[in-house]
Amino acid sequence: MKIEDFNFAGHKAIVRVDFNVPLDENGNVTDETRIKGALPTLKKVLADGGALIMMSHMGKPKGKVKPELSLKQIVKNVSNNLGVEVKFAADCGKADAEAAALKPGEALLLENLRYYPEEEGKPVGVEKGTPEYDAAKAEMKNRQKEFAKKLASYADVYVMDAFGTAHRKHASTAVIADNFDKDHKMLGYLMEKEVKAVDNVLNNIKRPFTAIMGGSKVSTKIGIIENLLTKVDNLILCGGMTYTFAKAQGGKIGKSICEDDKLDVALDVMKKAKENNVNLVLGTDSICGDDFKNDANTQVAPSMNIPEGWEGMDAGPDTRKAFANAIKGSKTILWNGPAGVFEFDNFAGGSKAIAEAIAEATKEGAFSLIGGGDSVACINKFGLADQVSYISTGGGALLEAIEGKELPGVAAIEK
Repeated sequence: MKIEDFNFAGHKAIVRVDFNVPLDENGNVTDETRIKGALPTLKKVLADGGALIMMSHMGKPKGKVKPELSLKQIVKNVSNNLGVEVKFAADCGKADAEAAALKPGEALLLENLRYYPEEEGKPVGVEKGTPEYDAAKAEMKNRQKEFAKKLASYADVYVMDAFGTAHRKHASTAVIADNFDKDHKMLGYLMEKEVKAVDNVLNNIKRPFTAIMGGSKVSTKIGIIENLLTKVDNLILCGGMTYTFAKAQGGKIGKSICEDDKLDVALDVMKKAKENNVNLVLGTDSICGDDFKNDANTQVAPSMNIPEGWEGMDAGPDTRKAFANAIKGSKTILWNGPAGVFEFDNFAGGSKAIAEAIAEATKEGAFSLIGGGDSVACINKFGLADQVSYISTGGGALLEAIEGKELPGVAAIEK
């Protein structure tokens, strides 16, 4: 069922949203991007005359109640954005009364789903690889089904609109869907847009196709890097990964971040890039700091020859030019992960250069997809969010979709 074709009048809809928004130390929301992203779906339910139940996780409480991760802190923000007063159920697993009392046009937010270990479905307090773990896993699977059934009992329609968790087979993202027939479960508007954007990048490629992969670790990105090597024309690898590649080639990297057990993987990526005629762009120079802080002393050094006691913290001037040149002529662009410690203003220049080059290419007609928390934070920090084609709300989900993996949150709706 497509959400566009469904009339929510007289229905109660439970919508899985991604309200895992950043909070400051006083519990105030610092970025409402994810709340705003869910609005088209939520407003459709209410405008049709449906009753709306929203459920989400926040952070990683690992099955324990942690007040600092309570969704109660965001009720005001959701109410303001939605234009209706949002009610709150303090226990997502015992919200029968609140759900039953909900009238058409009213909205209810459930407490953090991950206060229940059943949401993620992982056994708690048992060591992996032991016979006890296998027994606990089987028991938890049954408990997860029951928890999903309880959530489903609050409503007669299920809408999956949390792309950020679509790659997880959790109670609220996939298991719950088994409790609804195909006419009463659907993807929300945000999910539809996300799936379409990924499809655009992978199956409607206009060349040259440039992918920019940043971040600190090769290990978390290796699956997607290998997948992209068969698809892209240019692959820019930046951020902390730079120094694993530099060391693999015999470079001196000072005290820069490095995965010593992934040096062979780095060399293999370089070999595969050559075999696939992919232009692999690695940083040649770095802005180095003598301490991991914004006001550290800095110097520019070749990425292959960083002095002892110094660490590479951002792309250097030559590297920025090389990145920009690869990006500017592109027609399809994918960006995931910053080029340096962008949270520190003095080491944000490399990421800014990438963002500006993407904005310029988009202006010239390229389709640009930005995904993953840090890249989104970058593009927002530099005020360029409205100058790219699409900003994805999901990091892991986006990467897994591009890696060609099936997303449980999508598959559960389609079966």
